[in-house]
Amino acid sequence: MSTIAAIATPLALGGVSMIRISGSGAFSIAERVFLPISGEKLSDKAGYTACYGNFVGNTGETVDDGIALVFHAPHSYTGEDVVELSCHGGVCITREILRLVLDAGASLAEPGEFSKRAFLNGKMSLTQAEGVIDLIHSKSMQAARSAHSQMDGALYRRISGMKEALLAIAGHLSAWADYPEEDLEEVESSDLLGQLSALQRESKKLLATFDSGKLLREGVETVLVGKPNVGKSTLMNLLSGAEKSIVTSIAGTTRDVVEETVQLGDVLLRLADTAGIHETDDVVEQVGVKRAIDRIETAGLVLAEFDYTLPLSEEDKQLTEVLEKQEVPVLALLHKTDLAGQMDEEYLRAHYPNLVMTSKDDPESLTRIEEAVTRLLHLTGFDPSQGILANERQRGCAVLADRAIGEAVDALQAGMTLDAVDLSVEEALDALLTLTGERVTEAVVDQVFHNFCVGK
Repeated sequence: MSTIAAIATPLALGGVSMIRISGSGAFSIAERVFLPISGEKLSDKAGYTACYGNFVGNTGETVDDGIALVFHAPHSYTGEDVVELSCHGGVCITREILRLVLDAGASLAEPGEFSKRAFLNGKMSLTQAEGVIDLIHSKSMQAARSAHSQMDGALYRRISGMKEALLAIAGHLSAWADYPEEDLEEVESSDLLGQLSALQRESKKLLATFDSGKLLREGVETVLVGKPNVGKSTLMNLLSGAEKSIVTSIAGTTRDVVEETVQLGDVLLRLADTAGIHETDDVVEQVGVKRAIDRIETAGLVLAEFDYTLPLSEEDKQLTEVLEKQEVPVLALLHKTDLAGQMDEEYLRAHYPNLVMTSKDDPESLTRIEEAVTRLLHLTGFDPSQGILANERQRGCAVLADRAIGEAVDALQAGMTLDAVDLSVEEALDALLTLTGERVTEAVVDQVFHNFCVGK
């Protein structure tokens, strides 16, 4: 393969920029553009060592000074010889040094090509490589921890356990069928059914991690609803830590959807503060109300707010009717509970199983909301370090494996031949091997790494 190079840091103003070179020609190319002050050749340096020197242009002039970090194959990220050149940050100088590296014989790396080479050289599984891109795109520390667990091989190890069990079953079935004259242990249907049923349970558990993992990675579309002037904008500002919504004593101040991404504990909420759902003759407010209802229909979570200081109104009942028609988790927030109450709390508890008392002056309000949201989204006790499905490609493979294991169980229970059972077991194995990348097409590999940034 050719020697590749790319800028591995953001192309912007900063203290330091880094150009990564990987391939069999990494040292010779780097030595053409970087001269260590010590006079040593980079190829003679021990792995994992750095040296200070100057970057030189095609005519020998000094372009910048910086650091070269050396990695010898196979002890590098890609498994190849690698040199990382660190120069002063800035768009102009970084591009100039990259140009010198390309003029010296390197090819410009494609998106994700460094990680792709790491996969092809056996430095990581496909699921670990996908953890790299998930870590780069993490929007919360919980998502980052989940991605790091995947990079560490948590999902690969979990799937490997299932894979080894299926291999043992397939090997026993094949040997028993192909070599009947040998003194092999007979396949007992009851034992086989027990093994396959255990694998089916594990497969279901694996599939169940996808939705929870997606919530942690991407966040949940959350709609904040309630009648006008109930305090939605105050809560929006409280959750976001900034005045994103206008707060006044005038009902109907929010006439459109105000959006903000907020971190609530381990959960990322893509929060939309909507116009109050109510009857109005105001044409602009009518549009806002319709948009609020549209948002509810596509939301993953609804925060419905009610004013503790006011009696139950027709608008509150209208909102309740709208929400009860939707199949979406709803958390009711009874606001201003530090003041004298007139709200029909019994009515609310009858219609909203999940209810939290809040007040803008109560520091525990956010904690109670956080705990309720975590519980409502079934994230209590969820541990991504055990290995979770991180994207649709992985989920698709897991679905195929689960289906094939289910077919093997059905075939065994229906009294079909063991050949039919073995066929389904082999299909499950193929799906899991595709998931880990041990049996995957070049097109799939290209698609995975195409989503990476250049330089990674």
